[in-house]
Amino acid sequence: MGIDVRIGKSRLKNPVCTASGTFGFAEEMKEWVPLRQLGAIFTKAVTREPREGNPPPRIVETPSGMLNAIGLANPGVEGFIRDKLPFLAKCGSAVFVNVAGRTLEDYQQVVERLDGEKGVEGYEINISCPNVKKGGISFSAHPKETRRMVRRMRSLTKRTLIIKLSPNVTDITEYAKVCEEEGADAVSLINTLVGMSVDIHTRRPRLANITGGLSGPAVRPVGVAMTFKTARAVSIPVIGIGGIFSDALEYLIAGATAVQVGTGHFVDPGIAESILHGLPEYLKKQGLKKMSELTGSLKLTDA
Repeated sequence: MGIDVRIGKSRLKNPVCTASGTFGFAEEMKEWVPLRQLGAIFTKAVTREPREGNPPPRIVETPSGMLNAIGLANPGVEGFIRDKLPFLAKCGSAVFVNVAGRTLEDYQQVVERLDGEKGVEGYEINISCPNVKKGGISFSAHPKETRRMVRRMRSLTKRTLIIKLSPNVTDITEYAKVCEEEGADAVSLINTLVGMSVDIHTRRPRLANITGGLSGPAVRPVGVAMTFKTARAVSIPVIGIGGIFSDALEYLIAGATAVQVGTGHFVDPGIAESILHGLPEYLKKQGLKKMSELTGSLKLTDA
């Protein structure tokens, strides 16, 4: 049974990956997860300089999900290379570094610094970050900003380049098309939805940052719908993210080539392994021999 998939220049042993920010830098999870079995590990965000992140409280549970406003806390690119990459390079799975920043130059410096290091399969560029040179507007807030970002990143590396798209836009397919036009190898979606929770007893926001990113099962229908629309709009692979517990098949049938498991890790650290083990059996029951036959196999008519 062939469950390997191709994302750009990278061939993954299977389509089950971990989502950035929910799996740390993998070493934290080694006691619970057989890392070598994963299709790929998407690291916590890495920025040019170390970041402590936002003040607490910065995680709040919500019905069918959670809000987070971590603030991209990380050791910075030098700390990542020194303290995190040696373990990741030997973990046995493809490693994609999630890259974030405040300016286009921040992203450039991170990718340039990493591109000479071994153990990195490619990059996932988080374009939901604010472009401070443009008054805080997100790189995902306008196709022109997205185009500038992808064009610059593509010029810096020959490694697999994945752009992580925000759902907080009018038409996500417009941004996916820009990514494809500028040479991205794939897009991953969705990033978290903007949300807020209020303590009615104190009449204060439950997050110190006031708003945060909503993830978990509550966002899955949105993620599946956007995956479906995007996969029909572009020819590059789409990686589905959002609320995946035992529901990875929904994304794959809707058009995803691979999936990233995120919030589910907080409930069950072994969830990715469970999903992976169920894939061959499902393919066999459906009379399919490889993952490519499952991707985008949604039946829109009775014919």
